[in-house]
Amino acid sequence: MKKKRRGRHHHNVYVVELDPVVLNLARFRKANPERDMLKPCVYVGMTGLTPEQRFAKHKAGVRANSYVQRFGLRLLPKLYAYANPMPYEAARDMEVELAIALQDEGYAVWQA
Repeated sequence: MKKKRRGRHHHNVYVVELDPVVLNLARFRKANPERDMLKPCVYVGMTGLTPEQRFAKHKAGVRANSYVQRFGLRLLPKLYAYANPMPYEAARDMEVELAIALQDEGYAVWQA
């Protein structure tokens, strides 16, 4: 009988600030009708990598979200660092919950 290995929690949620030029895209604007123009546009994701590694992959076009690849400026750790790291299931749920919470606060959010 094989012993099941207990891996350490290594999944993370992350938030990327997007260039406000992304608001020129009707699809992004339509997804964020209640945005606060004083708050940044953001992308919320989850990864098994560090947020820094995942952001670099987005920018390099590796399994990239097109908004992050084209408009990603920087990570915003103040919006997510408190939650990391966590198990996969928790990160999957947190990605959605964080996106909803930020949108409720007025951020223009994309989460795929």
